[in-house]
Amino acid sequence: MFFRNVWCAAEMTNSCRQLLLQPGRGYPNVRVVFRNSIHNSRRGGRRTVLEPDPLSQIQIESGPLHARTLWKPLFFTIGVTTLSLTGCVIWEYENLRAHASSFLKKPGTWLSAQQRKFKTHLQKAEPGPVTKWWRSLRDSEKVFYPILAANVLVFGAWRVRSLQPYMIKYFCSNPSGSSRCLPMLLSTFSHYSAMHLAANMYVLYSFMPAAVASLGKEQFVAMYLSAGVISSFASFVYKVLLNQPGLSLGASGAIMSVLSYVCVQYPDTRLSIIFLPMYTFAAGTAIKVIMSVDLAGVVFGWKFFDHAAHLGGALFGMAWCHWGTTSIWGNRDKFLQYYHTLRKNDTGR
Repeated sequence: MFFRNVWCAAEMTNSCRQLLLQPGRGYPNVRVVFRNSIHNSRRGGRRTVLEPDPLSQIQIESGPLHARTLWKPLFFTIGVTTLSLTGCVIWEYENLRAHASSFLKKPGTWLSAQQRKFKTHLQKAEPGPVTKWWRSLRDSEKVFYPILAANVLVFGAWRVRSLQPYMIKYFCSNPSGSSRCLPMLLSTFSHYSAMHLAANMYVLYSFMPAAVASLGKEQFVAMYLSAGVISSFASFVYKVLLNQPGLSLGASGAIMSVLSYVCVQYPDTRLSIIFLPMYTFAAGTAIKVIMSVDLAGVVFGWKFFDHAAHLGGALFGMAWCHWGTTSIWGNRDKFLQYYHTLRKNDTGR
């Protein structure tokens, strides 16, 4: 299995924007400073006029970074992970049940059931173009496009000035803000920069086919959502330990889990950089280099990217490859028996 033209560089990152720390009452007041180049515009074709950055005027909520503030994020991480796994197990069960029911409602009359289904299909109107397109997609694409749509929708919301205070509060992971838990999940679907969004979605699209083929779409979604909050929590822990407040956003923590899972599951797969396709390298080597860079960023305190979130996501992906598929997802039979009994009692069949 080969993955060609995969961009294995800085796109697997959370946009951790530069922060301007101002003295406050016992702890710093944090204000986001975005690059002016994002907001440059050329008027009259003669000169560049710098427009005032609307985000630079928004004061970011801040508070003291104490270890006790990690309890709620920890419980939220455990809760989201549990709900993701439970929901996706039920999703898989319902998909299998719906698929099996079309063949096993009456085992002795399978052929006649198929004939009736074929006649009914002929009588129905021709499906629309959207339905045809959706049916033509692979399982990995049916998972990717909803994720892409959610990210694009949030990206569009960032462009609405009246929504920006709410975007910063709820779609940026901030351990010193008044709202800590919900942004841990929502920030994984949040991108302010178009380049950041495009790079992350490109990497996700490149590695999803292998991950979904190995895990199945239900288990993949469970791993992806869990990795998002776990990488956010890893960032929280790092910032609290070093007492460095800051905002993080982006899907790269979750994407790092997908990347590390594929690289560990298929270590001999050959990867290449998009601009240098003539140079290839093994996936097992690539993940070691990427994690080494993130580890160095954590140790030396590099602040351009959220290296702690990347490292947390990558470690979770590796752990899921070794233990998650067998020890967690593989032991879902007892829950499925309970859910099957509960569903049978509720529906009577």
